[in-house]
Amino acid sequence: MARKKTTFKMLSYGVHSHWDKSSKELPKLKKFTWQIPARLNIEFGYVLNIKQARGKKLEFIIDHPDFIDEKTGDTAAPFRGEMYIRSNDWDFFLGDTLWSPIEDKVGTWTLTTKIEGETLVQKRFTITEDQGQFSDWKI
Repeated sequence: MARKKTTFKMLSYGVHSHWDKSSKELPKLKKFTWQIPARLNIEFGYVLNIKQARGKKLEFIIDHPDFIDEKTGDTAAPFRGEMYIRSNDWDFFLGDTLWSPIEDKVGTWTLTTKIEGETLVQKRFTITEDQGQFSDWKI
């Protein structure tokens, strides 16, 4: 019997509540947006619902502006990771939190999710200096 085709739906994107990686709870959406204010500890990214992919390998890449890795002193490489999908109806968060120094985090961040090497989603977030244009945001 042929395997059903993997499908996905983007449930949210933008600014989210803080995410505890050890928790089963995904972060809650605070604001739908692709433009993110450059503020310390702001969490951004997207949540996908992925169906019919149990046991398949999911890979993710977070490509970011150049900044110095404090541990090595070199320019930090894109963040990469992989995991195996645990169920046929699975919610997945891909994102990051901005940290100090904030100035070198400004620019385009590209978040990519792949399954079995095939790109499922690739979205760009723009981290923008906060010069008051976000003052009405309740985040």
